[in-house]
Amino acid sequence: MSDIVIITAIKAELDADTLVRGYAGMTDEEATDDLNTAYRSRNRTSMTGKEVKDAIDTGEWDSRSAAQRQELLAMVARDDLDPFGIDAHILTEAMTGAGGVTVAALAAARVETISRAQELWGMDLVVGDIQHARSL
Repeated sequence: MSDIVIITAIKAELDADTLVRGYAGMTDEEATDDLNTAYRSRNRTSMTGKEVKDAIDTGEWDSRSAAQRQELLAMVARDDLDPFGIDAHILTEAMTGAGGVTVAALAAARVETISRAQELWGMDLVVGDIQHARSL
């Protein structure tokens, strides 16, 4: 997106205040801070094998058979795991019955917390962005 398109979109967000954040009553600095504060969430589109491996509970790992461990190791060797597709299903099936700590950790890890600015424009804002938008 071009700078003017982003600034125009920021102005629209400030004016509409769709999440009722109270932008009209905020200073430029306060609005910047609010838009950059991570209070939104979104589903991740991919996870690394290390992220998945780090979510595996050691006690649950120990309760897996050698074959299950090999299957899990092969999967976490990849860095393009789909946290909502077949990869998630395979991991959940492989860890089911192990107590649920790993499955719960993986469910939490596949959702990330982001700012409103990241959600809308994929970047954090600076005070100048708000000032420019408000000057339009």
